[in-house]
Amino acid sequence: MAIKKILTFPNPVLREKAEKITTFDDELKQLANDMGKTMYNAPGVGLAANQIGITRQIVVVDISREENEKKFIALINPVISEGEGSVTGEEGCLSVLEYESKVKRFQKIRVTAQDLDGKKLDFEAEDRFARILQHEVDHLHGTLFIDHISRLKLTLYKKKLKKILKNK
Repeated sequence: MAIKKILTFPNPVLREKAEKITTFDDELKQLANDMGKTMYNAPGVGLAANQIGITRQIVVVDISREENEKKFIALINPVISEGEGSVTGEEGCLSVLEYESKVKRFQKIRVTAQDLDGKKLDFEAEDRFARILQHEVDHLHGTLFIDHISRLKLTLYKKKLKKILKNK
């Protein structure tokens, strides 16, 4: 397993729409494992393939229950087919340097996807898990959480980012 470089805003790959996956093979399983290792190394709780420069519809999301456990689920071609309720919560992103903001999301969602063998998955997610899934599926459509914030907050973040990048 290899840890991949996580791309950061404003890298244009983060704005690309990911392509549907049709081949379920060992290469896909290796990609999922690399993404899981990369996510935990960051450390994060979710990662979309776009974030490592691969425009394919795969996300990994942490599902660990114990503090030192590292267990994730890989979702292929995930679609949020239903959403209900509304909750505003703090979000950050491995691809958005040094910034967090409150974002409004569905409180409960229905997700359809495939597993690494191509088997269909259909489940409901709520609260924090639903937020993470919505955030990661957004990535596959070229959307970042900062697209959900006000113009003013985005302008201020871009100014801050220029200073961050200048000092690197």
